Parts: sequence; C-alpha cells; structure tokens
Amino acid sequence: MELITSHMNADFDACASMMAAAKLYPEARLVFPGSQEKKVRDFLENFYSIPSLRLRDVEINSITKLIIVDTKSPSRLGPLAEALENRNIEVHVYDHHEHARGDIHGALEVVELVGATATLLTEILHKKDLQPSSIEATMLMLGIYEETGHLLYPATTDRDLQAAAYLLKCGANLNIVARYMKEELSPEEVRMLNECVATSTEEAIGGLSVVLSTASSEHYIGDAAHLCHRLIDMTHADAAIMMLR
Repeated sequence: MELITSHMNADFDACASMMAAAKLYPEARLVFPGSQEKKVRDFLENFYSIPSLRLRDVEINSITKLIIVDTKSPSRLGPLAEALENRNIEVHVYDHHEHARGDIHGALEVVELVGATATLLTEILHKKDLQPSSIEATMLMLGIYEETGHLLYPATTDRDLQAAAYLLKCGANLNIVARYMKEELSPEEVRMLNECVATSTEEAIGGLSVVLSTASSEHYIGDAAHLCHRLIDMTHADAAIMMLR
C-alpha cells in the first residue's frame, strides 16, 4: 500500500501538499495522522473534500511506500511513525523546513528552503504539466499564503511568488483565499495576546531579536500559532517564543 501523509494538526500547506502529491502518486491513498486546523476543516467541508483513509483503518505493516509532505520529523507523524521501522518501506519526503537532528530520510528527498512545501509541489506539477483545477489551485495558494504570511515573511522567496502567479493563471480564487487568511481574534485570544505583550521580554539570540512571553487560559485555545505571528507584528521582533498553558 502507498500512503501520502503529513504532520498532525495539518495546516493549509500540509493539506494542499497532500492533495498535490496525490497527482504525482495516483496509486497512493491519503491519510491524516491526526486532526486538521479548524479553518482547514471548514475549507474541506465547503470547497474540497479530500478522499482519505481513516487512520484506524490503516494496517501499518501493509505500507510499502510512504510519501511524507511538509515535515521530516517522525514525532509529528503520530502512529504512522511506526511504519518507518519497516526496513523494506520506501520513503519519499517533500519539505521546505531546514534539516534537524533525527529527521526522516528517504529514497527520494525534495527538501528546499522555500516559503512553503506547496511551492515545491506546485513547481513539480507545473513541470510535469499536471495543471491543478481552479479549487486545487486555490488550496495550493492558501498553503503558500498561510505559510509565508501573505508572502511577507522573511523566509519568502521569489519561487513562492512565481508559484503563486502560476496558480493564479490556473484559476485560484483570491476571494476564497482572502476569506480564510482573515484571522479575527476571539475575546479570549485578545486577552491572551495582551497578556503575552505584558509579560514579554526581548533577548538577542544569534543576532536576532527574540521576544519571550507567557500566557494562561482556563480553556483550550486551538490554532494558537497565529497569536505568535501577531506578537511579532506588534513588537517588531524577528521571532517570538510563547509559552501558553
């Protein structure tokens, strides 16, 4: 069995990359190792249903090829990491993150430092003349826009812009992109962000300005990563580390 997967709590970059990988591996099935971010679930329910297997229906020992997108960390694969113990399994990796100790290595590795894994997969689809549909192009655009902060993060490259331009030619719907990139904070998130600002301290680490902050909540706050981006915008730091409880 060939499987395509990504990291737990899948974001738009992960989901779009899985969808694109399915075009490269038509015999493979898709499976999420965990849940998806709330706005991703909303998009999948309203615009694009990914035909995926339930994790509990996957027999780990039956996996012969594992295609991993948007991560190289075994700890982010959840139960699917067990498949890596099979010496006969063939692993393909598509990712845009820097290498780290303990990373997964495969027979095929497409790992390049661009702004999003969706950029890498878009380039490959373009090269192979596998044009995505309008809604697929929209999904890939969401992956690029989310991961690069609307093409504004320092890690954004010219390749990300070129991929976005190609997706626009393929019919990507910017109205849908704008709808899902608009992040309104709940009252609890506003309170937590204010607490992060109040407790923040700035440190110089490796020549970068890094803000450290803490906040707490009596309720679980899902998809809290965007609060970190808001803190960076408010403090003009290069990076931020938030400790939430």
